[in-house]
Amino acid sequence: MSPLRQQLLDALELRGFAKRTREAYLHWAIELARHTHTAPEQLDTADLEQFLLHLLRERHLSPSTCNQALHALRFLWCEVLKRPDIVVDLPSPKVPLRLPVILSRLEVARILDAASNLRDRAALMTTYAAGLRVAEVSHLRVADIDSERKALRVEQGKGGRDRYSLLPPQLLETLRRYWRAYRPHIWLFPQRHADVPIDPGQAQKWFYNARDRAGISKKVGIHALRHAFATHLLEAGVDLRTIQELMGHSALSTTQRYLHLVQPNDLSATSRLNLLNDLAA
Repeated sequence: MSPLRQQLLDALELRGFAKRTREAYLHWAIELARHTHTAPEQLDTADLEQFLLHLLRERHLSPSTCNQALHALRFLWCEVLKRPDIVVDLPSPKVPLRLPVILSRLEVARILDAASNLRDRAALMTTYAAGLRVAEVSHLRVADIDSERKALRVEQGKGGRDRYSLLPPQLLETLRRYWRAYRPHIWLFPQRHADVPIDPGQAQKWFYNARDRAGISKKVGIHALRHAFATHLLEAGVDLRTIQELMGHSALSTTQRYLHLVQPNDLSATSRLNLLNDLAA
């Protein structure tokens, strides 16, 4: 491993960056080296601009992906090479504002009912009822289920933050039936032949299979369950600050985008936080 590569990894680890972020930043440093065939310390602002244009024009990568590359370059030059002047004027590609496709309550119920087995249903129900990211679902531990407090602990979510989310009675009962049938030891959803957490891609496959079996034509992935969680809570009258905390958003503005998606209904106040109760009605 080259000294610069090790310095980059050390700087990312010292600052507490998540594993996936560390991998992404290293990936873009390698891509830059392959494209320029030049040591990073010999590059200037114009070279970096040409690399970003290459990603946009020739590789046709999305603006959000190019922004990730830009953040990686800024980190490398600011924190490792100590040359912030090289990246300070690099422009950020504008990311179009697109609203997510939202599943209705009926569509969520159909997807859960169409799950291939109890394990898949438990994982998808947990994703929806607690509003989790797929990586958070994949890394849940059996010990994260707090049945006494009716809460689900999410450890080291995005941004390295711990939080608690919802554990409705219906989800708790499903997880109990799942545990009796599968007996997971440490990880709530382990791989079939090893006591390690499932890959997020596997949970995504469970969702696609259930979506297709349910006859849902919307082109959505498992993250749509998290979007539905936020939108359905807003429709039920739950305040934005509560939803922000449940979802683990660092900024309220991230949660506010769901205001554009709500369709008010007449759910009673007592059922607002229990989305599964509404599905069963």
